[in-house]
Amino acid sequence: MSALASAWTSASVFVLGFFVLIWVVSVFKKDASIVDIFWGLGFVLLAWTAAWRPIADGVFGSGAFEPAPRQWLGLALVTIWGVRLAGYIGWRNRGHDEDYRYQAMRKRVGKAFVWRSLVTVFLLQGALVLLIGAPHVVLQSADLPADHGWVWSDVLAVLLFAVGIYFEAVGDWQMARFKADPANKGKVMDRGVWAYTRHPNYFGDAVCWWSFFVLALGVPGGLWTLPAPILMTILLLKVSGVALLEKTIVERRPEYADYIARTNAFIPGPRRSA
Repeated sequence: MSALASAWTSASVFVLGFFVLIWVVSVFKKDASIVDIFWGLGFVLLAWTAAWRPIADGVFGSGAFEPAPRQWLGLALVTIWGVRLAGYIGWRNRGHDEDYRYQAMRKRVGKAFVWRSLVTVFLLQGALVLLIGAPHVVLQSADLPADHGWVWSDVLAVLLFAVGIYFEAVGDWQMARFKADPANKGKVMDRGVWAYTRHPNYFGDAVCWWSFFVLALGVPGGLWTLPAPILMTILLLKVSGVALLEKTIVERRPEYADYIARTNAFIPGPRRSA
């Protein structure tokens, strides 16, 4: 079995098994929204299992775990990204009921929700992790010498990641502080990085995934993972991110229309006149 095939096999087995396990927990908790906490950790698991690749020697075999410096860098960056995201969502959701999206689905499908959620929520997210995480699988499966040299794409990847994690982390932190102040109830957050983009966390997320792709350019086959950051960006813009969040927000908060008129939706830019 080739290194890439072994990495894909390991990643598929562990990632899909991971999401099935989370599904079992969600059934007992009656809360499918816990999947949101473990979304980021799914990518961390994918990268580390792709680096380990135990399947080629059997699940309980010795495996092979000898990452080169560029691969260690990839593991470090995705771990920082995934653990931060999981920690933040877990903290944000503490003490809250199941997300309204899953509550609506639960009411719509009734008793079939348990098995429907396995396929359309948990296994779907697992499949997306495998698709979007392609740069990590290709990077970790590459046969790199331990003393390989750094290239321009490594430096660019780190710079992009720094920008992305800044907008993600700072945006989430500023929003948390804003919501914690009772005086801001019903108001629109338009300060800090939120003054330059209506969704700094989604923008930062996309930039992080482009950084992972750029890092994968340093190994053979990395260019072929280009669809991964494109898919993540589309999801953030058109599916589960910007489009979903702003679908009804103007109806609930009319002042948000002025914020839309003044502030870029995604890519940061100077504030405009309303």
